[in-house]
Amino acid sequence: MKKYLPQTFISLVLTIALLWAYNEWAAPSQTIAAAPEAQPLATRASFFDAPAHGPASIPADFHLAADVSMPAVVHIKSSQKIASSYGDPFFDMLFGTPKRAGELQNTSSGSGVIISSDGYIVTNNHVIKDAAALEVTLFDNRTFTATVVGTDPSTDLGLIKLEGVNFPSIDYANSDQALVGDWVLAVGNPFNLASTATAGIVSAIGRNLEIIKDRMAIESFIQTDAAVNPGNSGGALVTLDGRLLGVNTAIASPTGAYAGYAFAVPSNLVRKVVEDLKDYGTVQRAFLGVSRVTTLNPDVAKEKNLSVKEGVFIDQISEEGGAYKSGIREGDVIISFGDVPVKHESKLLELVARHRPGDRVPMTVNRAGKYQNFTITLTNQQGTTELMAASRNELLNRLGVEFRDLNEAELRKVGLKSGVLVSRLYAGQLRQTTDIRENFIVVQCNGKPVDNAVETIEFLEKTSGKVVFTGIYPGSTRFTNYEFQL
Repeated sequence: MKKYLPQTFISLVLTIALLWAYNEWAAPSQTIAAAPEAQPLATRASFFDAPAHGPASIPADFHLAADVSMPAVVHIKSSQKIASSYGDPFFDMLFGTPKRAGELQNTSSGSGVIISSDGYIVTNNHVIKDAAALEVTLFDNRTFTATVVGTDPSTDLGLIKLEGVNFPSIDYANSDQALVGDWVLAVGNPFNLASTATAGIVSAIGRNLEIIKDRMAIESFIQTDAAVNPGNSGGALVTLDGRLLGVNTAIASPTGAYAGYAFAVPSNLVRKVVEDLKDYGTVQRAFLGVSRVTTLNPDVAKEKNLSVKEGVFIDQISEEGGAYKSGIREGDVIISFGDVPVKHESKLLELVARHRPGDRVPMTVNRAGKYQNFTITLTNQQGTTELMAASRNELLNRLGVEFRDLNEAELRKVGLKSGVLVSRLYAGQLRQTTDIRENFIVVQCNGKPVDNAVETIEFLEKTSGKVVFTGIYPGSTRFTNYEFQL
């Protein structure tokens, strides 16, 4: 028994030493500090109630934003017809057999946001462009066929519609109140993973990436670091209370997948484009009448010998535009437009795009160091205040077509005395059941000559049953018939 005492003593000493070392270095501190006295936090008015600074501004969770927004975000599957040819190349080479015309069906997908309970959905133009058919799957897995109400390539937005009522929808936030650092949620269907939500912050405001390939492109994106991937296009960027802050449109990535930068069309611009497409079938674009502007920075301010350091400098102005007629001159620096501060050219373009011809808008400029206020009457591209007439109706939405009149020079060029141009095609019956393409000139409807778009639409509205468009494509000498049912 005694021979084991030294070993027992050594083991006891080692145990005590190990316990002391654990308590000294490894064990969590058991010190209990008194809770600090509650202090008032600095806050600001915004589109959701959240402290502006400090740890308390980090949300406990994103449950509210997800619960409110996810039922209103849909999955859109777009089907396109692709002309092709097929045959055996070896057989064709030996016997000279011509390749046979064929057709392939291509599908792509994206997201959309239901913005009213009667089934209107906003998405990206590039999600629904060239679609022959659109299939929309809701959050509850119900599936619908959608029709295109209209598109706006200059903002990459499109509006489609479902038949029905009581759809879950989302409210708009005021995107002018968005600040860098605000928490946001991106909701969409990346890589066909339905109803996916990712969180991040607003990283920048008013980004112009020059990615929209349209001569009147409007880019003033909200930048976010919420993860956005292919399939998120057309989905929702939402505030913490679940309101629509923007429509996710693009990512900046060297690989085509998320790399930390995503961009959304701001909700105030989305709202205006949607209203125009619903009411007129086309966007009522307003113009300020300035030909060239420059975002101020210290270098530009020094070069122009300006006392003001922020704003948009007017390099060139049109004497026929609303700005000049209201008293604005070259060399003025635009400080605010419609009571919204303007620091970048992209923000000015967005603010103007949120108005229609004929709108009167207050504007503040700095001229030679002094601030002056003006009221500008915006015009259309022709310099008048007239709005474009509604170009589409329910029948044209179902067919997925827009018509345009041809002037005398265009008719002479193709050797015709009358006809109407198929100017645009959307997802609808014509793309689903015929091979008609844009720029087809309709000369006859069911054998009767047509002279203009109004006459063609009136004929379609009064017809039921079979319809045959007879016409020709520019550059061709062969007349083609396209048959469909009304």
